[in-house]
Amino acid sequence: MYDPTRLAALVAVAEAGSITRAAERLGYTPPALSQQLAKLEREAGTALLVRHHRGARLTGAGEVLVARARRVLDELERARHELARLAGLSGGTLRLGTFQTAGIHLLPPVLSAFRRAYPDVELIVADHEPSAGVAAVAAGEIDLAMTHRYEPGVPVPLPSSVGADPILVEELVLVSAPGHALTSGTSRLPLAELAGQPLISMAPDHPGRREVEAVLARAGATPSVLVATPGYVLVCALASAGLGVGVVPEMVARTAATPVGMRLLEAGELRRTISVVYRTDEKAPAADAFRALLRGTFGRARHT
Repeated sequence: MYDPTRLAALVAVAEAGSITRAAERLGYTPPALSQQLAKLEREAGTALLVRHHRGARLTGAGEVLVARARRVLDELERARHELARLAGLSGGTLRLGTFQTAGIHLLPPVLSAFRRAYPDVELIVADHEPSAGVAAVAAGEIDLAMTHRYEPGVPVPLPSSVGADPILVEELVLVSAPGHALTSGTSRLPLAELAGQPLISMAPDHPGRREVEAVLARAGATPSVLVATPGYVLVCALASAGLGVGVVPEMVARTAATPVGMRLLEAGELRRTISVVYRTDEKAPAADAFRALLRGTFGRARHT
């Protein structure tokens, strides 16, 4: 049984003529789309694409599968419309709040999948820091909000009308200027190695970072530059420029706009859990459908 998402990826490549252009259309990165296509080729037991310097073209087997896939996807699209009408998803609005990292790196493929499945639902996406997002959901101002919490740290209680689905758990990692001695190794770095190191300290008074900063202080890291707001882009840029080392979520480090060295820390005790929060006291078909897509995309919360 072929995965419809992978079939849609193959059709997109056939229409776009390249993996890069197809990825842009679908809201994926080219490597992520390539992984989906590789899985489809394994399912088919044969090569479906020939990659070349100007893009990609279908093999004979790929042409056969694309012709059939278009019919299957058309039927699935009709089914989605009918089910959406029955479920109350043939119109209305989904209001989503998100913090910056999730908005840039997690939500685009899920929003794209939601739009394909429920094209008649209007999408409104706004920036909300986690605490503000939770409050906005509780007040009924938005339907869903992406939020996060750090470990170690004391969980902030949710309002009684709000529930949370964990989506992803990621470690915090050390970032530095490229070639820095601390990030040149491949093994996990003992926290004791941070003693005396100039630290780009990020929002130490922010509830989400307070315990993380305390762990770094106990390890002997010396504050060098203070970034007073939760701004990971700025932390990575300052680390890249050699102004100190920083500790940021792994997703941030791997997608930093400026070149940084990166290394996992010992024990993996510093973590961030990303969740989606929602109201538990009202029926919201669009919000429920989006939460289901999030769970399907990222699976059970896991360490990356």
